[in-house]
Amino acid sequence: MNITHIETIPIQIQKKESLAIVSSLGANRKSSTFVIVKIFTDEGIIGLGEVSCDPIWSGEDHVTSSHYIKNVFTPLLTGEDPTEVERLTIKISNAIIGNPFTKSAIEMALWDILGKSVGLPLYRLLGGPIRDFVPTKFSVSGTEPKKAAEIASWAVSIGFQAMKVKVGLEPETDILRVRAVREAIGEKIKLGVDANGGWSPSTAVQTIHRLSEFNIQFVEQPVSPLDVAWLADVRSQVNLPIMADESVFNLQDAMTVVKAKAADIISVYVGKGGGLGSARKIAVVSEAAGLTCTVGSNMEMGIASSAMIHLAMSTPSINSSQIPCDIIGPLYYEDSILCQNLPIKGGEARPLELPGLGVELDEDKVDHYRIE
Repeated sequence: MNITHIETIPIQIQKKESLAIVSSLGANRKSSTFVIVKIFTDEGIIGLGEVSCDPIWSGEDHVTSSHYIKNVFTPLLTGEDPTEVERLTIKISNAIIGNPFTKSAIEMALWDILGKSVGLPLYRLLGGPIRDFVPTKFSVSGTEPKKAAEIASWAVSIGFQAMKVKVGLEPETDILRVRAVREAIGEKIKLGVDANGGWSPSTAVQTIHRLSEFNIQFVEQPVSPLDVAWLADVRSQVNLPIMADESVFNLQDAMTVVKAKAADIISVYVGKGGGLGSARKIAVVSEAAGLTCTVGSNMEMGIASSAMIHLAMSTPSINSSQIPCDIIGPLYYEDSILCQNLPIKGGEARPLELPGLGVELDEDKVDHYRIE
């Protein structure tokens, strides 16, 4: 089997206004932009991938992503056997610096082709299931306390038993927001906080000490990823588990965090490191160092969310029972572009038991949401 050509389709999807996320990175836009990737083969199998275009995170948008796929990756991959995923992943990784979410979409589509070619769901190609489903947590916006409490209560009502609250905006309001959420959901629901790097080291230490009274399970990225020593300094002074997210994009970042003793938990993404292979390597390094892993989210849609589910279903060092995953992106959008929605509901995510990623595009909706 050989790759014949690659197609990119930029789309824009509206978010549900009631669930819009506010964090220390700012207020999320009312819509999200993605690039849908289709890799075509001479045997008629088409692999699907998805680029999350969020310049705040990675510097990638639908223009740069489409450009690199068309002008760099397509000439590089045309004529190649798409089932040789590892070899081709090395080729695309070496072709350009950075752009991990674009690279991950290509790798995602290659895995999809491989699964379809042998008639197996992706998680079985990755070693088989190590859990029946993936436990998930909800993400509560850094909005005013009353609204945050309402969102948290709604999340519990649809089945979530774990969630995190966005903080890192202003310490006093952060405290009030977490207090309001804890009072609204009760003591049995697992609760963490996510600062997205919004606190200074001294503010982080002081605020985390104050948050301890609310039975907090973890503190995600309390300080900026600019210097891992800041994260290590905070961890050494608090008694709550620290999660590294923005501090870990790739395997080298994970090694740096491990050596600095800067975190207890690492949030891995399919997109941040450039694909499923990179995410699994980061998870293994974390496990070897005695750290826990979970799967983080960039509010992906159906194709990438499916890849995240397959990753969590088959990777033992992703301890989603202890720290539930953030595989919740599709819940935040007004519509889906899939023919069959993923089995994602309150507190649980499951794969579609179909070959490859298991997803099929609703081409009419793709055309409807397509942008220039």
